[in-house]
Amino acid sequence: MHKPLLTAALAAAGLIAGATPPSAHAAATSKHAGAAAPQEFNLPAFPADAHVAQTTVVDGHALRYNVTVGWLPVRDDKGKTIAQVVYTAYTVPGKNRPVTFAFNGGPGASSVYLNFGAIGPKKLNFGVDGDAPSEHATLHDNPSTWLGFTDLVFIDPVGTGYSRALVDDKQATKDFYSTDTDIHYLSRIIYDWLVKNGRMESPKYVVGESYGGFRGPRIAYYLQTQLGVGMNGMVLFSPYLDPMAWSDKYVSPMAWMTTLPSIAAAHLEREGKLNAANMAPIIAYTRGAYAEALMKGRSDPAAEAAMIKKVTELTGLDPVFVKNSGGRLDTQAYLREVYRSEGKLGSRYDSNYLAWDPFPYSPQQRSGDPILNAIIAPTTTAMVNFVTRTIGWKFDGRYNALSYKVNRLWHEDDDAREGSVTQLRMAVANDPRFRVLIAHGWDDLSCPFMVSVLAVDQMPAMGDPARVEVKEYPGGHMFYSRPDSDALLVKDVRAMYDKR
Repeated sequence: MHKPLLTAALAAAGLIAGATPPSAHAAATSKHAGAAAPQEFNLPAFPADAHVAQTTVVDGHALRYNVTVGWLPVRDDKGKTIAQVVYTAYTVPGKNRPVTFAFNGGPGASSVYLNFGAIGPKKLNFGVDGDAPSEHATLHDNPSTWLGFTDLVFIDPVGTGYSRALVDDKQATKDFYSTDTDIHYLSRIIYDWLVKNGRMESPKYVVGESYGGFRGPRIAYYLQTQLGVGMNGMVLFSPYLDPMAWSDKYVSPMAWMTTLPSIAAAHLEREGKLNAANMAPIIAYTRGAYAEALMKGRSDPAAEAAMIKKVTELTGLDPVFVKNSGGRLDTQAYLREVYRSEGKLGSRYDSNYLAWDPFPYSPQQRSGDPILNAIIAPTTTAMVNFVTRTIGWKFDGRYNALSYKVNRLWHEDDDAREGSVTQLRMAVANDPRFRVLIAHGWDDLSCPFMVSVLAVDQMPAMGDPARVEVKEYPGGHMFYSRPDSDALLVKDVRAMYDKR
């Protein structure tokens, strides 16, 4: 999730050079004995780090691991602690194991979604059509956990999870809630965790989902060039990689080229025909005849008519709706139209994830996004119980799985619209061993897979072109919620890690 899309979802129902680093330098200590918060904020002190040993089954074998819930301080240039960042770390005894740092997006999302939804050793079922917020939040062993081949550290940015600023909102907005400041302090948190735990020699990876996928290339590049930490690779889930792809919808065909394949994928899935073989000609059509017809516009009526007919066939939509849209399918209009006869809405994050439309006769969608509405309650409940009861990190403050306040306070830097493709290119160029896997769900309309496909296709090969790969899977933004897609993802990720 990123701000423009998350804000749109909330209302209807993500940015580096030149800026001076903020006064937000984290300095880790070897141990925490609890930390007093400034009295003027009336905040309870954080407890000391808590640890517990657990066991899971990976590839048919029992795997013993340790879980740590702890925090690291963020300090300004004068040494004053201005924030506390909470992390959850899963580590397996062994020498020189890889370690992977994971971020979600928003801005304003905690890391619980990757933790309990995708790569952690425990899993919570969510993000599948038919889920309800009131269902019991039960964790179970995750058969697709990455813990078998890498230690995992899930980091909650300031204002998310239990992480908190120790300054007022105005100063927090300046210190944390913008592109550059976000990248600088989170990169330093990674550095400090490595130093605190004696892991500077370990192979190191970054994982980011959605706006976390925007963070990933910038964090990797900043660690390489400013903090002296060489990263081995990066995995980006449904990344918000290039916001410029949506710009200039009146002239450029790019915005419509990025969403049509995902809409067509959703239609194939409803017909039980979604697979790579059936997607290939759709992608080829989007790159070719569709883009050409959009660029010609009314100068070639025959090409325009053929395009509208083809788009109707690919999407299964009402021909009148497609014609009136000029073959240019607006995301929110599509999500209402496709299930209008049932009185339901599709989600931006997985267009075949449905909820009832409480205002079906309103000219615009007035309710929240179906997936966002459904996942906050179970993920919050599961994480609070896990941290406070299972791990024993006793803290009674609020846990923010998705902070609307952080999203509201977020502001963009001057280069906000440039995305992170520049940093992706530079990070790959800086290290011939650096590898990247970009993973998308076909049905995702918030961060469509076609954006990454087109961006990577324009990158120079820089040696082995397979060092940067884009993979697509059945599902939406959180495609890993589907067991079959999750299994395919883990196979691809494991292959990337094994190449180091």
